[in-house]
Amino acid sequence: MTNTVRECRRLCPSLLAIIAGVLAAIAPQLEAAAEDGKPRVCRELRRFPAVEAHQAAAVDQTHFFAITNRAVGKYDKSTGERVAGWQAPAGSPLKHMNSGTVHKGTLYCAHSNWPTVPTKNSVEMWNAKTLKHTGRREFNDEEGAMTWIDRHDGHWWIAFAFYGDKRTVQRTRLVKLNDRWKTQATWTFPATVIDRFLPFSNSGGSWGPDGLLYVTGHDRAELYALRIPKKGSTLQLVDIVPIKAAGQGIAWDRSDAGMIYGIHRKTKTVVVSRLEGRK
Repeated sequence: MTNTVRECRRLCPSLLAIIAGVLAAIAPQLEAAAEDGKPRVCRELRRFPAVEAHQAAAVDQTHFFAITNRAVGKYDKSTGERVAGWQAPAGSPLKHMNSGTVHKGTLYCAHSNWPTVPTKNSVEMWNAKTLKHTGRREFNDEEGAMTWIDRHDGHWWIAFAFYGDKRTVQRTRLVKLNDRWKTQATWTFPATVIDRFLPFSNSGGSWGPDGLLYVTGHDRAELYALRIPKKGSTLQLVDIVPIKAAGQGIAWDRSDAGMIYGIHRKTKTVVVSRLEGRK
């Protein structure tokens, strides 16, 4: 037996193990992209510094909003200039605000008391023009921490996240509600997405211009494009989309189709990107 053959026999098992690991890592992307053709990508266009860019970004026709645990900043979309801010007053019950969305002139924001137990959740509301706090809808009977809210197809959509091991995170759910905040339907997340949420959970979500629901984890630089199933209660993964924002709350700009706002927590910036690829 030649030295070359001996060396090949020694190295091949290790090489095969490495190749298997690489294929296992990229399999979810390949499977998702294969479902409906050309993969989607989000191309970064610009970044704006925002001191409140810790939990999420929201956006309307003229401004974007940076959200942190107990504060909201309002910024001009064109220049990034900070034009207004709101800070929770002393004694406020607000502890852990998350993702937000703007609907008909009101900024809605998901809020929880995570990690305190028992769980208390609420939807907080501001006048998007003045940033005056205008109301609250409490969800004290819901399990899980409310992490995001969005408006789509005449309904409210809210995620309640669970944290811990995989078995616990699998309890994270998407809830569809009517205008009286009554539950209409509930779905769980597919196993591939749960694996990528770990060791955290679902942080953000927003309905995209292509009719798919895009969600994020805690810090991975990617979006998970999901579809409501025709049957069953598990959301269907359509695509895994790279993005320069690093998890947390996201918001599609409904006044400029294809534009999405996210944050990069470590640099305190709001990241503006455009969806490209299959529409």
